[in-house]
Amino acid sequence: MQCFKTVLTAWARRIACVASLLIALIFTAGLAATAEAKMNIQEVTSPGGIKAWLVESRQVPLIAMRFAFSGGAVQDSDGKEGIANFVSGMLDEGAGDLKSVDFQERQEELAARMSFEAGRDMFTGNFQTLTRNAKEATDLLHLALTKPRFDADAVDRIKKQILTGLKFDQNDPRRVASKEWFKLAFKGHPYARPVKGTMASVATIDRTDLSEFVRKVFTRDTLKVAVVGDIDAKALGPLLDKVFGDLPASSDLKPIAEAKPPAGPQRKVIEMNVPQSVAVFGHGGFKRKDKDFVSSYVLNYILGGGGFNSRLTEEVREKRGLAYSVYSYLSPYRHAAIYAGNVATENKSMTRSLEVIEDELKRMAEKGPSAEELKNAKQYLTGSYPLRFDTSSKIASQLMWIQIEDLGIDYIDTRNSKIEDVTLQDIRRVAKRLLKADGLIVTIVGKPMGAAGKPKKG
Repeated sequence: MQCFKTVLTAWARRIACVASLLIALIFTAGLAATAEAKMNIQEVTSPGGIKAWLVESRQVPLIAMRFAFSGGAVQDSDGKEGIANFVSGMLDEGAGDLKSVDFQERQEELAARMSFEAGRDMFTGNFQTLTRNAKEATDLLHLALTKPRFDADAVDRIKKQILTGLKFDQNDPRRVASKEWFKLAFKGHPYARPVKGTMASVATIDRTDLSEFVRKVFTRDTLKVAVVGDIDAKALGPLLDKVFGDLPASSDLKPIAEAKPPAGPQRKVIEMNVPQSVAVFGHGGFKRKDKDFVSSYVLNYILGGGGFNSRLTEEVREKRGLAYSVYSYLSPYRHAAIYAGNVATENKSMTRSLEVIEDELKRMAEKGPSAEELKNAKQYLTGSYPLRFDTSSKIASQLMWIQIEDLGIDYIDTRNSKIEDVTLQDIRRVAKRLLKADGLIVTIVGKPMGAAGKPKKG
């Protein structure tokens, strides 16, 4: 949700800007040494049994925490899509005895930051504080997670902000194309529903819905925590119990079925009076634990994930000048996985752009990449990996997702070797397995000319 709430006083806004800038500068500058050195990740268990991964860094007096609960938007009630997202905007809108303005002003006085985000499968939190303010700041975080107020005036205000955002999204071709793609790819499954909800569903959400989501999702049994900064294992244990110890022991999540996007080709055109069309294309992919995921990750960099170094950019943009933006990506969810991409171009060029994309996918599936392309991809993917660890917040985020994906506490040390081990034979085999040029699900928003709305057969 938004970083600053409209209810902040002018005084609080000034304090917030100064504090946020100070924290950002220190966090960015202070963790370079940690990123360069081999990271010492400790698994800490609190006296109450809460586990966390810790990286101590004493360069600066700051603590960063990232945490997650299983159960994001897939746990929204039917007909009330958007509850998880709504909750993410409400947790700093008052908790315990502190109403919204009081809570946020206290947060800024302490130079602490907290934010929350709802994904499809997970609900995540981000918390940062100066070491000297850790006791008071973690008191606020504990209140936000265990005693959110959900006052009527705050609920109404955040609801209006969400509805305004949804109205804006209705005129954003990229967001519309993505939303419609998920509807086609996951029809009848919770993944088909928009994370933010709809104008109609959000309008029905009330305080009871928000409280019920917190009750069933914010529990210790699915909690993952990563902490980086100026704290040791002995001090972290009691802090974990203080923040999370009062949460219920067990979740009450509804079961979610496995999902698989249907085989294409499928195309849907959503008319919008804009000069440039946007298309989302894709099909099923590999889940994170699939034996071929790493190879598919390298393959995607070569094909569409490597920016100006990717084949799609070279073929669609550089050689033919059809589009300014074209890319692809992998998204492994908990109950499904996709390989997808996006292209934006003039209405008159959409048909040809999709033809080139399909031809390139087909060529890659048939022949795979060259040895030189594989070599360059490996060099970039291994060489750029340390950039994910140049601040404490980034390190905490990486550690949290490694836990969520169950990759092992040694993953940071072994990740690059897994990429180096990918052979040309591996990647060519995986290209044949993954890429289905004639099986794409495509959604197009705009007024594409020609046959863009008709899927290419065979």
